[in-house]
Amino acid sequence: MRTLALALCLAVSSAMAERAPPLVIAHRGASGYLPEHTLAAKALAHGMGADYLEQDVVLTRDGVPIVLHDIYLDATTDVASRFPGRARDDGRYYAIDFDLVEIRQLEAGERRQPDGSLAFPERFPAGRSGLGVPTLAEEIALISGLNRSRGRHSGLYIELKAPRFHRRQGQDIARRVLDVLRDTGYAERRDDVFLQCFDDATLRYLRHDLRTPLPLIQLIADNRWGENSAVDYDHLQSDAGLAAIAEYADGIGPWLMQIYRGRDAKGRPQLSDLVARAHALGLAVHPYTFRRDQLPPGITSFDELLDLFIGQVGVDGLFTDFPDLARGYIDTHVDARTEARPTP
Repeated sequence: MRTLALALCLAVSSAMAERAPPLVIAHRGASGYLPEHTLAAKALAHGMGADYLEQDVVLTRDGVPIVLHDIYLDATTDVASRFPGRARDDGRYYAIDFDLVEIRQLEAGERRQPDGSLAFPERFPAGRSGLGVPTLAEEIALISGLNRSRGRHSGLYIELKAPRFHRRQGQDIARRVLDVLRDTGYAERRDDVFLQCFDDATLRYLRHDLRTPLPLIQLIADNRWGENSAVDYDHLQSDAGLAAIAEYADGIGPWLMQIYRGRDAKGRPQLSDLVARAHALGLAVHPYTFRRDQLPPGITSFDELLDLFIGQVGVDGLFTDFPDLARGYIDTHVDARTEARPTP
């Protein structure tokens, strides 16, 4: 039994050693330094060496995919001052109530809380930024151009936001996004595009009905957030849930606290087996969100957080607001371990 156990341990260690360095996914661009989802934030993330740049996508009233995290505009733009009186009864200004020509009049800035305070007070200052809300096509043009001019490649990592909401508004966000990818030459570039969504039905629709060949990532929320009442995210983390995901998707995007559970009484990190069980089914694991200025409980530094998820857990990629820090850690630590690995 000891011999078998040793063999299994060596096999696992060998598999981990052979695993490619994790992907650096710039969460809304270099959003730790510039207003999220602006073209400037994406250009900076590209310059920082991110492997993929994330695009959250919603639709305008005239059906144009724009890059915006929320289905409403008021958290990150000056829509309330430019278009007073256009809010819905809940006080929110929904992107789908505005045509693209109106969206182009907005200025984007740092994210604000409902009370008007900055979500991250130490980041880019409030006030005029001179930045706008880009369309998905415009962002793809920027990234393609940078890939060519810099001779360094960054891919697209697109999230379809609130597809059930869009469908209730008479819009098919999945088709619209695929239309843009087709028009820009990305529709079949499997190595250059990920599509992600919190809605499992939409991912199945993309795979089985729209027949996209692009890799799909099932995002996993916490049920307490109310992200999508039609999806049981606890079930998705079960063995049965992961097996179902493996039938239509290529990986999962869990919240990092679904992997790291804090520390025990002796200060040891408590880790779930979600990553190991996903890997056993051939699913990639790309957790979110790694922030230097919002560390999980029991973590004292960003490097400590990266070491836990990269050096110990072995995730395949991670979403971060600080792509330069993740790139630097991987290039220093992961590449150093690779170089030090003895050749057979």
